[in-house]
Amino acid sequence: MPLLTIHHKTVYRYTRPVAFGEHRIMLRPRDSHDLRVLASRLVIDPQPMRLRWIHDVFGNSVAIATFDDRAEELSFVSTVTVKHNPAEEFALTPDDPAYFYPFLYDDEEFPDLQQFITPQYGDPNGELSAWALRFLDVQAPTPTFNILSSMTHRIRETFCYRRRHEQGTQHPLDTLQTKSGTCRDYALFMIEALRRLGIAARFVSGYLAGDSGTVHGHVGGGSTHAWVQVYLPSAGWIEFDPTNGIVGTRDLIRVAVARDPRQAIPLHGVYLGAADAFLRMDVDINVVPAGEDAEREMA
Repeated sequence: MPLLTIHHKTVYRYTRPVAFGEHRIMLRPRDSHDLRVLASRLVIDPQPMRLRWIHDVFGNSVAIATFDDRAEELSFVSTVTVKHNPAEEFALTPDDPAYFYPFLYDDEEFPDLQQFITPQYGDPNGELSAWALRFLDVQAPTPTFNILSSMTHRIRETFCYRRRHEQGTQHPLDTLQTKSGTCRDYALFMIEALRRLGIAARFVSGYLAGDSGTVHGHVGGGSTHAWVQVYLPSAGWIEFDPTNGIVGTRDLIRVAVARDPRQAIPLHGVYLGAADAFLRMDVDINVVPAGEDAEREMA
């Protein structure tokens, strides 16, 4: 199992000392059978008056910091070492209830999945629905994996990845019309397309394994990354990364899952001061092998 260390540093800089409101930090990976957190350290400067940890409605680990000092700079440095055991690429068999689309969710699971099946964004002219329907075979039942895999690779091959400096995630219709966006835009677009087919899908925020903007031929490294989880009967939640055409958890380190990207912002907070006091935000992220020495220390 690869042993990886995630270094994530975010620094907010101001032209003069300002006060700080509450900040929510969502940087700690989710422990699971395929991802084990061995060590985690969060250093904040200036030191918060109070730092508490909670689990949000999705079970994500969230640190909440409150401050009483004013400063010209606010920094968050997260260092986490994990054991990553990527799951093998899944394969459905004809005996699985979700092998062909359409399929039905279990009556006991459906109430818990409904929020991930219901579209959250408008599609007044049916453009998203029409795009999603292209992946169905009109002559016969379509293998579900073909839909998911084809949609993942179609986005990667026909859309143009670009970094945006605007806050938030763009509307899925904007992503469809411009055929471009960030990893968060791609993930939200694919989620909304799947929901229009009645397939449960949710947003995932995390990291790409590697230490540069291009990792193992992928794009989106050097910053936080985003992708999609799809729920299938008997298979559970399966990862799909439309930015890089990845199926499964290879090279993907999961931090948070959510119904909507707004619920999985890695770092969010406010400062109290003049609007022109904000200078810039600098983010530096590296995901690198931890090395044998670190592995012995964690054993």
